[in-house]
Amino acid sequence: MAHTPSPRLLGAAALALVAALSLTACGSGGSSADGPAKVSKEGSSSPYQATVLGKHFDKPELTLTDTSGQPYDLRKQTAGRPTLLFFGYTSCPDVCPTTMGDIGVAMSKLSAEEQKKIDVVFVSTDPARDTPQVLRTWLDAMGKSFVGLTGDLDRVKAAAKSLGVLVEDPIVNKDGTVTSSHGAQVLTFLPQDDKAHLLYLSSTSVQTFEHDLPLLAKGVPA
Repeated sequence: MAHTPSPRLLGAAALALVAALSLTACGSGGSSADGPAKVSKEGSSSPYQATVLGKHFDKPELTLTDTSGQPYDLRKQTAGRPTLLFFGYTSCPDVCPTTMGDIGVAMSKLSAEEQKKIDVVFVSTDPARDTPQVLRTWLDAMGKSFVGLTGDLDRVKAAAKSLGVLVEDPIVNKDGTVTSSHGAQVLTFLPQDDKAHLLYLSSTSVQTFEHDLPLLAKGVPA
């Protein structure tokens, strides 16, 4: 699944607030990069190393199927909990496993009690191939507690767009492989108001996640 990632502007919601995020086409044989996030609030005074968003995005209304085959209401089932949300697909050989793997490594450094306080949710941008079983097998390599969601792509695209993340229809290549272009950012919702306050780019280091996740587990404001 060869690809050449190219920076693009994200959805209109982000354009008014986060001026220059990017779209990443996941595939094999290449690397991905995010453009700099320009925010209206500097994060220097924040205890977090993540980018602090100047506008706090509402958690999208999204109900999909989880890896046990049951309906999962994102708003209801993560209410009042720190939540990391990422859109991607399991066939991606670069940014998706790297990002989720780094989060998994950072989560493993937390105590069992701390881990239980954080939800990590992966929403598939390739639901035709990412069945609940496929998602569970893939996610178990990163974190057995990670939530995987799959279902109607139009719902996924609408939810992503509400966060300023662009998700495009997957493209089936001539060799049968699939390329899915999607925003490669992790939106993080804080428990105080269930809004996204923090943003992690695909270039975020595992050390940044290791620094920030204990703060999330404690519910520290941004």
